Formats: sequence, structure tokens, C-alpha cells
Amino acid sequence: MYELIDFGDGRKLERFGPWLLDRPCPAADRPKNNRAAWQAATARFVGRRAGEGRWNPAPDHWTTQELAWSAPMPAAYPFTLQLAPLPSGQIGVFPEQLANWKWLARKVAAAPKPLRVLNMFAYTGGSTLAAAAAGAEVTHVDAARSVVTRARGNAAASNLADRPIRWIVEDALLYCRREQKRGKQYDAVILDPPTFGRGPADQSWSIERDLPRLLEVCGELTRERRRFMLATCHTPSIGPAELSAYVSDAVIGHCGEPPATDALTLQAADARTLPSGLYARWPR
Repeated sequence: MYELIDFGDGRKLERFGPWLLDRPCPAADRPKNNRAAWQAATARFVGRRAGEGRWNPAPDHWTTQELAWSAPMPAAYPFTLQLAPLPSGQIGVFPEQLANWKWLARKVAAAPKPLRVLNMFAYTGGSTLAAAAAGAEVTHVDAARSVVTRARGNAAASNLADRPIRWIVEDALLYCRREQKRGKQYDAVILDPPTFGRGPADQSWSIERDLPRLLEVCGELTRERRRFMLATCHTPSIGPAELSAYVSDAVIGHCGEPPATDALTLQAADARTLPSGLYARWPR
């Protein structure tokens, strides 16, 4: 079970089953609404920013109770994400992606034959597992070997380890360019790029510089058999109009139907809405 209990003052308080976690959240720029609830947190990530803080209590002092989250997907497409208090302040899952995972599963399941799906910046595998559970053949690409290892563990925990999933540790743009040279084609592309990042050979990534180039190659990789595309974004300088234009210009073309673009959100227990990025889905 997941629940956003409260948010405010640059933080969010979330329940994952028995775990109540207090973490940084720059988008939570309003005052907290339920200050008493924060006193019951299982653990709190403290520090000036992600990557420079620590969990209190430290992970090695947490109980041995399994920390896992079964995504509330349709019964036909279940999967589980194993969670962990990571040094970045992340825990291995982004619950705001749930609506996208359900959309992906519907698109894959509605296809007349199994789809070949490319998932980039794929992290611990939520989108990969949603697509695989619905019957897709998935190529999972992430630059961090540690999170690809975690994604494989999530596939095993979800009884999906025997599905046709390729696990690739590589820079997304380099991998796509190699696939383009090989003449490969995919039915669908999923990508969730960071604002900045590093590839496994220390390649630099900047979303404003590199996303248009990556999307152009994605357009070529899906030119002959394109069924759908999903892009998500958490960069404050890129709004819905910009994300829609990126996808339209590079992949769909000016004469095609533009993607549906909207905010990713989480709703707190008091019905307040916490902005959590953007999505662009094509077709609508």
C-alpha cells in the first residue's frame, strides 16, 4: 500500500506498507498540513540535498522486515518493486508513475502481437515490468549497473524473470545510435531522462542539449512500426508545451497528432495535490 500522508516545507511524508518515510521534495513548497503525523516516521533523510545526506536511522539499523511495494496494477499485470533506503534519498520507486504503468500495460495488451519495447533511463524497472507483465519484449537500458541489478531483482520478485527482457548497462544515446546502425526497429519507446547525468564511461548528459538528439534517433528506431511512446520529465525548465514540442518535432512530425501532455501528481490524504513532473503520451 502507498499513501502520501502529508507534504510541505520542502519535504514529503509517504507510507509504503508499514514504512513511513520522511524525504526531501523541492516541489513541496507549501506549509505542512499535518505536523503531528511526521513524528511517527520510520526514517528520515536529512541533508542539504540528495546525495549529500543520510538516513536516520541508518539503513543497517533498520529492522529486517522486507521493504517492498506491490504496484496496484490490474490483476492481470502485477509486479513488485523491492525498496531500499539509498544514499541519494531515493528508495527505488516513483509512485507518481502508476498511471503511466497502467497506460503502458493497456497499450501493450491491446496490440495484435507482442510488441518490442525500448525503455531508457529505466531505473529499477517499473515501466519495464508493467510492459513485460502485459506481454511485451523489453530492452531495459540504464547507465548505472547497480540499478539494473536492482531491476533484475525486481523482475525475479515479480515472477517475471523468465520474460523476454534484455538488461543493458549503457549510455542511452550511444545505445540508440548503435541500434540505429544495426537497422533495429522497435514498436514503442519509453524514456524518463534526468536533468543531468553520467554514462558508464563518464559520458555527460544534459536534458536540454541531448533530449532532442535522443528523440530524433528514437523516431528513426520506431519509424516502421511505431505503436506508442511515453516520455516523462522532472526538469523545472521544461513545461508541458516544451515537452510536447520535443516529442512532436523529433518523433511524430508537424502533421501528426501531438502527444497528450499533462502533469504527474500525487494526492495527499487531505486531497492536496503535489506536482511530480510531466508526461507526454502518444497516441492520446
